[in-house]
Amino acid sequence: MERLGKNHGGYHGETIDIHTVRRDVEIAAQAHGWTSEIFHEADGFKWFALHRKPARPSPFSLRTYLSTGIHGDEPAGPLAALHLLRENNWPANAEMFFAPCLNPVGFTLNRRENADGIDLNRDYRQPQTAEVRAHIAWLERQPRFDLYLCLHEDWESHGFYVYEQNPDSKPPLAEKIIAAVEPVCPIDRSELIEGRPAKNGIIRPNLDPAARPQWPEAFYLIMNKSRQGCTLEAPSDFPLPVRVNALVAAVQAVLKEF
Repeated sequence: MERLGKNHGGYHGETIDIHTVRRDVEIAAQAHGWTSEIFHEADGFKWFALHRKPARPSPFSLRTYLSTGIHGDEPAGPLAALHLLRENNWPANAEMFFAPCLNPVGFTLNRRENADGIDLNRDYRQPQTAEVRAHIAWLERQPRFDLYLCLHEDWESHGFYVYEQNPDSKPPLAEKIIAAVEPVCPIDRSELIEGRPAKNGIIRPNLDPAARPQWPEAFYLIMNKSRQGCTLEAPSDFPLPVRVNALVAAVQAVLKEF
């Protein structure tokens, strides 16, 4: 599978109608028994998060948090969210928390940042934006998560890759993610990705807070809400259906493992 060669200096691929996608996400969630909570309103949008109780509650129920759509030039994430919600194939013992679009305004502009030109995914240490402050306030009202998955794209990458944060050395997930994604999407085998050492599409980043003056959502989560999680990066220079399938396969692999 060859790269499309569209992305030079930024993302120049397919776009989505975020109003329609968000509407369809809400319809799919409601049809399958999810509840929805609005946690922020601005620029004609309502930011919402979804919650699904376990179908078979038990003392061993798994709390999983998913998020996507924090960058407005990464359309595969919200589409993957819609696919997963329509498919409705969640573990019976899983309690799910889902933020399906954290930067809707960015999608109307087809750019990474919000309306003020701020990258929301660098604002989680000392939040300046109303969107991130509202999101953190919502997160603080939720229980701790056993696992988080943040769905992203990278317009520069040669293939799919994953960041795994696992400070307590729990059974790793990244290798299983790569194995599940490889049949549907190329893997980035570079030894250096985004300036970080990588092996077979896997990055295990430094978790020292002092080394991260600007926190992405995933870093906030690992420091405050969970002790294991992955950031999934689909390659934006491949067709949009390939990227969606890659993110869906990655999420399904993790949920199957748990």
